[in-house]
Order: sequence, then C-alpha cells, then structure tokens
Amino acid sequence: MQNKIKEVLKISSIPVVLASLCCLSPVILVLVGVSTVSFASSLADTLYGDYKWIFRGFGLLTLAGALYFYLTRKKGICTIDEAKRRRNEILNYVALTLIAGVLGYIFFLYVVVHYFGVWLNLW
Repeated sequence: MQNKIKEVLKISSIPVVLASLCCLSPVILVLVGVSTVSFASSLADTLYGDYKWIFRGFGLLTLAGALYFYLTRKKGICTIDEAKRRRNEILNYVALTLIAGVLGYIFFLYVVVHYFGVWLNLW
C-alpha cells in the first residue's frame, strides 16, 4: 500500500508544479534576480487572473499523460483486453492520482507558493 502511495505521488508531482506555474513563475523570476518585485507582482496578477484555467488544464493534461505513461510502460497495460481485465486497478490509479493531484495543487499553490510570495512581498 505504501508503495502505491509513493507511485501516485511520483506521477502527480510534476503536473502539480506545472499547473502552479501561473504563480510560481513570478516567484522564480524574483528569486533568480531577473525581475523586480513590482513586475513580478503584476505578472502574477495577470497570469493568475486571466490565464489560471489554461495552466490548470495543462496540469490536468500532463497528469493524464503521466498516468497513461505509467500504466503502459510500468504496469504493462497496453491492450484493450489487458485493460478490461485490470479495470479495477486502472480505476483505482486514476482516482488516487486525481485526488493526489488536486490536493497537491491546492497545498502547493495556496500554501507553499503563497507564503513564498508573501515572504518576497509579491502579494
């Protein structure tokens, strides 16, 4: 069971970061020293206000692609017959990965990135 949780967290970690780039990219720009705080704050307002659903959709597509890659390459589910036989396992992985992705996104964006932004005086 613990091995399955680790696998699900591996699958969902990169899509969570990619979905959070609307607010993470201004923080990264300030930390690297490429941007000023006022420009990063303006960029964060624009990206989160107007384009957050594009980032969320991209994260969801990346999550689906990572899950597909995991199921076909690591678990060996390549044919329709194999998918029918292992339907419950596939549904469990989809449900767990989706839950981990949503909870990870909420925690990473609204806790981690938010407090980094507060620490940098971005918002």
